[in-house]
Amino acid sequence: MRCPYCSHDETQVVETRESDEGGVVRRRRRCQHCEKRFTTYERAEIAMPAVVKKDGSRVDFDAAKLRASMLLALRKRPVSIEQVDAALERIQDKLLASGAKEVPSARLGELLMRELKRIDKVAYVRFASVYRSFEDVDEFRQLIRDI
Repeated sequence: MRCPYCSHDETQVVETRESDEGGVVRRRRRCQHCEKRFTTYERAEIAMPAVVKKDGSRVDFDAAKLRASMLLALRKRPVSIEQVDAALERIQDKLLASGAKEVPSARLGELLMRELKRIDKVAYVRFASVYRSFEDVDEFRQLIRDI
């Protein structure tokens, strides 16, 4: 670890503590050159798969974007933030468990629809009506019959 004060690359760990229920390791370090102390934090980096859009372009997975889509569908619905967080966690767990390096955006949309259907049928219909871009009323009626 390089010292942030003098850029010397020899530092010594003076103290190590786990914080955030074991999710983060805090280390106090001392520079061997200038003797100044500083703190570093370590946390596991989880690599989510890249999202392949309909046009073939690839973007990084963005949990905030997924959350915003979900909250828009759930606007003015009696669903708690805890339920939203749990649904997003389930989606991310499924993506990680798949072990895939890339996931089509359509798969992500289907996972989101499945979670919305599970927690609020009205939000599911709202999201599905935009996501599936129905051509006529009969397709929309069929979706409602299905639930």
